[in-house]
Amino acid sequence: MIHRSAITYVLGQFLLAFAGAMLLPLTYGLLSGAPDAMTMAWALCTTASAGAVLFIFSPRPERELSQREGLLLVVAVWVCVSFFGSLPFLFSPNFETFTDAVFESTSGFTTTGATVLGDIEALTPTLQLWRCFSHWLGGMGIVLLGIAILPLVGHGGMHLYRAEFSGATSEKLKPRIAETARSLGKIYFSLTLVLYFVLRLAGMDAYEAMCHTFSTLGTGGFSTRESSIAGFESPVVEYLIILFMLLAGISFAQQYRLWIQRRPGRFLADVEIRSYVLLVVVSTLIIAVLLVLHHGYAIESAFRSSLFQVSTIITTTGFVTDDFEVWHPLAQLMLLALMFVGGCTGSTAGGLKVARILLLSKVVDREFKRMVEPRGVFSVRLGGVVIPEGTIQSLLNLIYLAFVVNFASCLFLAAMGVDVLTSIAAVAASMFNIGPGLGGVGPLDNYAHLPALAKWVLSGCMIAGRLEFYTVLVILTPAFWRK
Repeated sequence: MIHRSAITYVLGQFLLAFAGAMLLPLTYGLLSGAPDAMTMAWALCTTASAGAVLFIFSPRPERELSQREGLLLVVAVWVCVSFFGSLPFLFSPNFETFTDAVFESTSGFTTTGATVLGDIEALTPTLQLWRCFSHWLGGMGIVLLGIAILPLVGHGGMHLYRAEFSGATSEKLKPRIAETARSLGKIYFSLTLVLYFVLRLAGMDAYEAMCHTFSTLGTGGFSTRESSIAGFESPVVEYLIILFMLLAGISFAQQYRLWIQRRPGRFLADVEIRSYVLLVVVSTLIIAVLLVLHHGYAIESAFRSSLFQVSTIITTTGFVTDDFEVWHPLAQLMLLALMFVGGCTGSTAGGLKVARILLLSKVVDREFKRMVEPRGVFSVRLGGVVIPEGTIQSLLNLIYLAFVVNFASCLFLAAMGVDVLTSIAAVAASMFNIGPGLGGVGPLDNYAHLPALAKWVLSGCMIAGRLEFYTVLVILTPAFWRK
């Protein structure tokens, strides 16, 4: 039996902390004298009030949350974040409908980076900061925030951690989840500070450096400029963003070993990281050659543009410096494939993850061996470790679910009159938290022209993709609600 009061109690705590996160853009708005500071204040008060009501009027749980309650809590957290995070947008005149405000908020916190705004620079600085800060919170901050506010770690902390870092590297680095949170938080905050200061040295002002630091480390892609990173016209800024996007796409468990444990050998020996780097290098070189041969780019410009677009797509960040819709079809197809691959497991990036693609290739290779030698016994190894059959079955189920959700969502969009290319690209870009796609949602377009129902479908895809399908879809099954 699901004890809903236990869930609302923890959710109330979470909303109170989430309201506290709104203090950053509110403080900036008040100090800068922004006229929309009261918009942020109203959003903060509404969120805090809702959290206080849930916290005060829900009895304190007498036991740890069960598996079902934990799953329901995780989904409830993300739905509430998307709703209450949309309040600053809803209270502003820049968003015409409730649907648009929720879509923008969901895109921000799931680090997708898709937008309904045609003129981003028309937004006030306070809302711009909130948009970018939502990426940083959604990248890992939601998990760290959720763990930090739970007085008893068992009350939902591990469920949030597992939902966010499911996969081959979803391991506890320390004996207790709270210690794990502090370790991950230390890396996340350190990278944030370093990127902020190097962007300042590269010529960005304090405000834009802060906004783009949040978007980069959260692998989100919201920018303060209509032309995104291209608007800065600075190769140095582009290379810095590339470096930190690629770092954000690497497993934080491995980064812990690199930065905290000082074990670079073990970091470099990780098969997923080596494959991730190899994929970036090969894709960059092939696309750069295509840009030189077919589009007349200079060699350095072709390399930089190719590396940036490959990095932003594979890490599912969504920044752009070039219109890849006009590139050679092979380059477009490679970028589309990278959308599905994504970054490393245990990172802030979306996608299926490199380790899962590697594991899937090993499973296929084993099936070929079985066809040749039917009586042979073959194990699947990844990085020298034998993968249990249960893990392999879970992987195959996840891939199946991903394609079912993808196909069903594409059918919904097509039924609403959205063209085939835009439907496929929009769903893939939303499911794997990328942002820009192809067709009507290309790098120079936005999602405003899509029907309202399509935006709700895509918002669901964003959350499902962020939680990697199982967590969201399981609560839709009758067995979940059965006593």
